[in-house]
Amino acid sequence: MEIKVIGGGLAGCEAAWQIAKRKEKVILYESRPFKMTPAHKTPYLAELVCSNSLKSKEITHPHGLLKKELEMLGSLIIEAANYARIDGGKALVVDREIFSKYITKKIEENEYIEIRREEVKELPDGICIIATGPLTHEEFANKLKEYIGEEFLYFYDAVSPIVSADSLNFEKLFKGDRFGIDDSYLNAPMTEEEYKRFYEELLNAEIHKEKDFEKIPYFEGCLPIEVMAKRGYETMRWGPLKPCGFENLEKKPFAVVQLRPENKERTMYSLVGFQTQLKIKEQERIFRMIPGLENAEFLRYGKVHKNIYINSPKLLNPDLSLKKNKNIFFAGQITGTEGYVEAAAGGIFAGINAFLRKKGKETLIFPKNTAIGALINYITSSNNQNFSP
Repeated sequence: MEIKVIGGGLAGCEAAWQIAKRKEKVILYESRPFKMTPAHKTPYLAELVCSNSLKSKEITHPHGLLKKELEMLGSLIIEAANYARIDGGKALVVDREIFSKYITKKIEENEYIEIRREEVKELPDGICIIATGPLTHEEFANKLKEYIGEEFLYFYDAVSPIVSADSLNFEKLFKGDRFGIDDSYLNAPMTEEEYKRFYEELLNAEIHKEKDFEKIPYFEGCLPIEVMAKRGYETMRWGPLKPCGFENLEKKPFAVVQLRPENKERTMYSLVGFQTQLKIKEQERIFRMIPGLENAEFLRYGKVHKNIYINSPKLLNPDLSLKKNKNIFFAGQITGTEGYVEAAAGGIFAGINAFLRKKGKETLIFPKNTAIGALINYITSSNNQNFSP
């Protein structure tokens, strides 16, 4: 019987790829395009739904070290990221469409992988990897919750708006990154008066009032911009609007909004750190207060969505198999990791161990002094009374 992987995101694709590399048959299930999620927009595998940045590529940084380990293990995600790479300073930034199309083509052409475009509603028999992500469809989520006997944990995540380059006023913007490495980013400098008006409008802006949003547990690494504003006047200036760097400027700005290219042609830019829950009309009104964005055309609006994950320390073994059933493995953000590269790491780890389980061999535990080992150790050994990404 083939190993089954449920979910065609980064973790699922990486898991399927690792199994196929070892010449073992695998079935990869993906519900899109027949059933979409609140965040996905395309039918491609491994779609990047939030930022197009895979964070630092420097090996002295934890994210850079994690990427290097994945590369050494033959990661499809890192291979695709290098293929789709665009300028991004110290960060590994990709053209999200080229990235996802590359992975989709590689998976489709692999003789050991069968893709089934259908929604899974029941736990399958045999060895399987659940990599359905933080936006797991409700029917399967309910079956899973019933099987593991635990409620899901959750937090709210958000995405930033994307604007058209043609609609920007480049006379008010300057190119460059904070470290003087390249000119990949566009920067909108703000005076103190401009920042103050922007801050005050954010404080009084209308937001979407969803039924569950009264006591929102946000992920601290991806706070909506209006939530940052409510934490204090200086908060944004110590976050995404920090005016640090830019040593070559004659006059240092009070704050700087950065725009990151979304594709190789640089026809689209995302507002860095501008995850938001603002209503659409408010996004248009307030974000057009940013110098250079007065006539911005929005290609994607920011929004908030609920992310679910399991209590991994309570439910999973150190090899990412379920304590209740060692033939069921979990990988990706549903385990409580956060980030694209972290999801891929979980996929590699679960894929290798599912293969070993199929062959009747002992599963692997990576050393804790490796980036992957430390990550897996965190999600399987943390305090299960207060587990968070």
